[in-house]
Amino acid sequence: MDNKDLNFIQDQIGYTFRNTDLLQQAFVRKSYSAENGGQNNEVLEFIGDKVLDLMVVRLLTEKYGIITDSEKYREYSSRYDEGELTEIKSSLVEKKTLAQRMRELGFAKYLIMGRGDELQKVDREQSVQEDLFEAIIGAVALDSGWDMRAMQDTVEIMLNPDEFLEESDDDYVGLLQAWVLKDTGTRPLYHYRKGSFQAAMKFPFEGISQESGKEDTPEFEEILASTCQCYLKLNDDLPLFRGFGESNSQARKNVCRLAYTYLKENGLLSFIRREIPNPNRAEAINQLETLARRGYFPLPKYGFSERYDKNGNSVWTARCVITGEKKRFTGTSSSKREAKKHAAYRMLRYVLENY
Repeated sequence: MDNKDLNFIQDQIGYTFRNTDLLQQAFVRKSYSAENGGQNNEVLEFIGDKVLDLMVVRLLTEKYGIITDSEKYREYSSRYDEGELTEIKSSLVEKKTLAQRMRELGFAKYLIMGRGDELQKVDREQSVQEDLFEAIIGAVALDSGWDMRAMQDTVEIMLNPDEFLEESDDDYVGLLQAWVLKDTGTRPLYHYRKGSFQAAMKFPFEGISQESGKEDTPEFEEILASTCQCYLKLNDDLPLFRGFGESNSQARKNVCRLAYTYLKENGLLSFIRREIPNPNRAEAINQLETLARRGYFPLPKYGFSERYDKNGNSVWTARCVITGEKKRFTGTSSSKREAKKHAAYRMLRYVLENY
């Protein structure tokens, strides 16, 4: 890989390496080092696997739990139990998820392989793409000196967990990914910066920013001095967008929200919501089935489980899935029917924005 390739990869993962040799090593397969000498990505993959687990667990415990104060104790409580958290974590770090992310980022083409691997086209295999994902995380861990913020930020940018977490109904990163792929067959391009507002203004593109009307105030510049900035380029016909956040991951979410709003306000999005003028929870099951029968996706499938609260009352959980769709949604209620409506409504909202 040359410097242009390395810079592109760093832009997309939101982390700038002090030692770019580590980043390049993350792309070196054992087959190449066996033929040419040098190090490969196997140990980086091992490190990244453990870091990924830790960062995802941290994300889930912060999202779904809280330290609560009582008269005697300060205890941690979670919305989900151990089994449910394990299930969510598994869906985030499983092979097909990580491989899909590598394909979306377009990183597999940069793999450095031996002749045998090249002939067998192993870069298309899910396990190889999964290894690459983990090796990049391992390289970030070593290069950053095990900096928790850098590791967490990179994992969230590369993984985009909002696509899978049920409460994240507005996955603007995923929505834009799908829109650009459909519109141009390419991918969104990101660039991250830190520093003062004046430094940011030197970036050589015109664009639309998240903020408005405060750019010239000293107070605003002081705030931005420690703010992460994310620039987003969709295609040559659209402006460059810029968003801010406390982390690169948050800045990316904000700039994607900004860009999506711009596309929507300028009539550049097409919505199947025209088919359902009044989406609502009460009719969600039938509305979702209507869209399926009109050919947008296969008929949804539902699964149910029952448990009991501490008073012995039934608590139903319904799961709604669509074949070929990675995201699933659940609903919970004392009534099986209401739980199904809740799950269907969440899936309905999702497909109305994605299809």
